[in-house]
Amino acid sequence: MKKIKNIGVLTSGGDAPGMNAAIRAVVRAGFYHGFEVYGIRKGYNGLITGDVHRIDPRDVSGIIKRGGTFLKTARCKEFMEEAGQKKAVAMAGVFGLDVIVVIGGDGSYKGAYEVSKHGLPVICMPGTIDNDIASTDYTIGYDTALNTAQDAIDKIRDTSYSHERCSVLEVMGRRAGYIALTIGITVGAESIVIPEKEFNLEIDILRPLIEARNRGKADFIVVVAEGVGKVMDIAKNITERTGIEARATILGHIQRGGSPTVHDRYMASLMGAKAVDLIKEGRLNQVVCFKNDEIIGVEIGEALSMKKTLDPAIIKTSKVLSI
Repeated sequence: MKKIKNIGVLTSGGDAPGMNAAIRAVVRAGFYHGFEVYGIRKGYNGLITGDVHRIDPRDVSGIIKRGGTFLKTARCKEFMEEAGQKKAVAMAGVFGLDVIVVIGGDGSYKGAYEVSKHGLPVICMPGTIDNDIASTDYTIGYDTALNTAQDAIDKIRDTSYSHERCSVLEVMGRRAGYIALTIGITVGAESIVIPEKEFNLEIDILRPLIEARNRGKADFIVVVAEGVGKVMDIAKNITERTGIEARATILGHIQRGGSPTVHDRYMASLMGAKAVDLIKEGRLNQVVCFKNDEIIGVEIGEALSMKKTLDPAIIKTSKVLSI
């Protein structure tokens, strides 16, 4: 196997709090083990266009506390085609990059898998607030997004209480309900709507609200995952059919930003160091995963073949606690 000297690192897809901590860890662990580390700006787009710059440990000082990504991120349509992938691999050769560390979600992993087929080794790290990557129990950014959403909903709850109304809140999660389910439980929502389970307006939303009102409650929270949407329609139906005044709020990209929590900084740092360890050991084309309280490497093809589902017991518990 060719001796590895130069490591490239990029962030791809949606940004997530803790990505900077992960970049910092890759740079510093790489320097410690004698590698040269190069930052690739704007994701795969930067790899195609050659937006590549050497990074020293001092360059990442102070970024651990910042949200977003120091290296920027962007969508890249050209990279979705084989010609774009080959162009990216060729550009990596121009800069002498022996392996690329990719920090992102499932879409970023799939892109990394494709370039690995064209001869450019990769290491992937899970960076997404949705916590929906099957190969890992935890993704960088998830904890911060939860805390941000919780803080916002707690504030909205105060207004709901004051006006005796129902707040219908959309949180992020296009294809996965991890944020909605976790937040719904932690803010005491009367109803939680997730994309994994088809919902019935009457049974899953209206009835729980009416029953709660009949038990003496005067303010209510309904949490809806982004993938389900329709929060405006849901609020309108609640008002018209129950007489409970309902307002809809979309939390949106506020959940992506902000200084990462201790947990996200810690996990990102350990995962970044693990990525460099895998490179040092010659274990390439791997995905860094957190499984059974341990940070491990899993072959990228195997990781992409895994499926992740919400625990039915937790869904059931959420209904029990909403009474």
